[in-house]
Amino acid sequence: MEGLELAVARLQDANPVVVSTALEYLVKEVRNATSSMTSVPKPLKYLRPHYDTLKHCHAMAKESVPSKKLMADLLAVLAMTMSEPGSHEILHFKKQGTINDLGSWGHEFVRALAGELGAEYTARQLSDKKGRKDNFTADLISLVDEIVPFHLQHNAYAEAVDLLIETQSISKLLGNYPLRPEKTLVDDSNFKRVCLYLLRCGTYIADPDDLKCLRQSAFQIYRRHGYCSAALGVALKMGDDDEATPFNTRCKELFDTTDGLMRKQMAFLLARHHSNFEYVEDLEVDAIIGNNKLKSYYADLGRDLDILDAKTPEDIYKSHLGDSASSRASSTSAPNVDSARANLAATFVNAFVNAGFCKDLLMTPDGNTWLYKNKEHGMLAAAASLGMIMMWNIEEGLTIIDKFLYSNEEYVRAGACLAIGIVSSSIRHESDPPIALLPEHVESSSSIIRSAAIVGLGVAYAGSGREDVLDTLAPIITNSDAMIEVAFAAVSLGQIYTGTCNSDIASLIVQKLMEASDASLEISESNFLGLGLGLLFFGRGEKGDAMLEVLKTIEHPVGLCASVTLETCAYAATGDVLQIQKMLHICAEQRDSPLIFPGSVETTENQSAAPKKPNLVARHQSMAVLGIALVATGEDIGAEMTLRTFDHLLHYGEPPVRCAVPLALSLLRISYPDYGIVDQMSRLTHDADNQVSLNAIVGLGLVGAGTNNSRIAGLLRLLAEHAREPSTLFVVRLAQGLLHMGKGLLTISPFHADRTLISKAAMGSILTFLHCCLDMKQTILDKNHYLLSETAYYRIPGEGKGTNDV
Repeated sequence: MEGLELAVARLQDANPVVVSTALEYLVKEVRNATSSMTSVPKPLKYLRPHYDTLKHCHAMAKESVPSKKLMADLLAVLAMTMSEPGSHEILHFKKQGTINDLGSWGHEFVRALAGELGAEYTARQLSDKKGRKDNFTADLISLVDEIVPFHLQHNAYAEAVDLLIETQSISKLLGNYPLRPEKTLVDDSNFKRVCLYLLRCGTYIADPDDLKCLRQSAFQIYRRHGYCSAALGVALKMGDDDEATPFNTRCKELFDTTDGLMRKQMAFLLARHHSNFEYVEDLEVDAIIGNNKLKSYYADLGRDLDILDAKTPEDIYKSHLGDSASSRASSTSAPNVDSARANLAATFVNAFVNAGFCKDLLMTPDGNTWLYKNKEHGMLAAAASLGMIMMWNIEEGLTIIDKFLYSNEEYVRAGACLAIGIVSSSIRHESDPPIALLPEHVESSSSIIRSAAIVGLGVAYAGSGREDVLDTLAPIITNSDAMIEVAFAAVSLGQIYTGTCNSDIASLIVQKLMEASDASLEISESNFLGLGLGLLFFGRGEKGDAMLEVLKTIEHPVGLCASVTLETCAYAATGDVLQIQKMLHICAEQRDSPLIFPGSVETTENQSAAPKKPNLVARHQSMAVLGIALVATGEDIGAEMTLRTFDHLLHYGEPPVRCAVPLALSLLRISYPDYGIVDQMSRLTHDADNQVSLNAIVGLGLVGAGTNNSRIAGLLRLLAEHAREPSTLFVVRLAQGLLHMGKGLLTISPFHADRTLISKAAMGSILTFLHCCLDMKQTILDKNHYLLSETAYYRIPGEGKGTNDV
């Protein structure tokens, strides 16, 4: 201590030699002490009272004195513990000293300097009004060039990337070391960790240009080191956001530079993402991308697991396991279950369970006896179920379905149209049957056939961006007077052009919303117009702002619903906190008049006797709840925080808010049974509000979809055993079918590649189904249950998450 105090005193000496000797002594002591910062070094403690004296000595020293820069270096280190918060004295003194050899002062000093450098850069950017970024921050960038190589050399990848993001210099990762031009900053030893952290940071970057630069850098690094599969994943994230290099061009470059085995691996990734990229140079690879071999892979998997034998709905219900007398009676008396709704449920369960196996015990046997056990819309569902059973097998499937196109029953023909779309979903086949067969049925004289053909086209070409399908469906939005057909055409086009920001389709939908009468917008399906619009801007962020301004001119409640849907779809899976807060404000809105929501326990006898009419006044609140989950999904921390938010909404929310919470919970964990959510769903299935309980049952099916989860299976069996209402039992059966979908080999999760990628078309199909559930009594429990066919698109062989516990 005495030596340090003596050295400080000698710094004030008039003799330059004495000053230089004292300064060298202080520098040596501080350097030796800061090489390891397990605790605050003693020199920093003892020099604290002399900090102002040292600053005064530095200020009084002449610029020509060689020791002035060394004294500035010393003060920069002392400022770590002695400067006032926000003064940025570390950076201030270091700029006056030497910027080389920063590591000699210790890792903690470099970290502290990087922190102040980032804060100073941000402050300058906020105060800079003239856009002189290059000149305005040149002194800071020179320090960045010294700090980043030091961090990378010492495995501090996160600190290096954080500093580059803060100073908008992420492209420097593609360069070399300043003093070693032959050595790249990111090499074979660290590029995987650097890129992984880069991509994870992308979740928290709000500026689209910064995000694009970040992903471009990660893509270039992966490509430079020959990690083409990871580079393809980044290209899928970028899509066509980079106008200079379109997505297809990036893919072509990657495929051309790899060997055959890597091409196949990348082809499977594109197939899982339902990409439209075509690689004509290798037909086998192109067949994989188009999912043309999916049926054979799926059959091989089923054969290896010995589950090719068809299952019946009763194999799923397992009524004989029930404890009550009623369940035992139902399992022994088959005629009791031969009702229209029970048959309809059996049709769906049979289709879900045997999906893709091309064999069942109800529809594929000769005679079509099961088809004629149903009536009207039940026949439609039965015929359409063939599409699910024969899914991905276009040759055999069309042979079986074709005969139903010539049936005398219009509902059977409608079901066949839907089956054609389902059997072709996510498959790019050379014969392209949907566009060859369905357009003539879109112009049919029967309304139900037209509707089924429109939905079939949407399912078949979801995410494809096909212009010939646009030419077929666009006139329906423009010219048709049937709002239900217009709504189906809008949502189908939304699915086909999802995430493309297609201005022509958006203009058609908005124009229809403006011209439609209030009476035509009162039907529940009118909200599909807003959903179709939202899907066009799915994941595109600020690009949907202009359309939001246009929707503000629509006075009908459907316009408000469309605005909420568009805004949440635009920021889907981004974890944007500001959007979540905005949706929470919508959920907290209070209304003066009593709000009666379909299925709510507040409905009086007089109101129940009135004609069924959906309540659209507060429907936007339900969509806001779904929007919260949609924005938060894909970002684990935000999803966990959202779970607590939903608890508050359940306790204090209005009926439209509460009814959407189970669906929102399921959206957070699609095909991924989280035990906490399963328990919460189980409690909500007994809620006093019938709409909440029905949605909770559906939510259980979605959370466990394709997993055969034994816990959920047991809960659903108990619900079926004690169900008092036919509608409740029907929904339980649907949930059981979803749970055992594909005999446990399928998933409906839109996420893949370790949840780093999201299939926009798959999420669009899920959202369509969830919007149906918001008014279940008018859709799934009424005559539009065939919209369950939306589940066909996002069914894909499971990736295995340890959830198949049976």
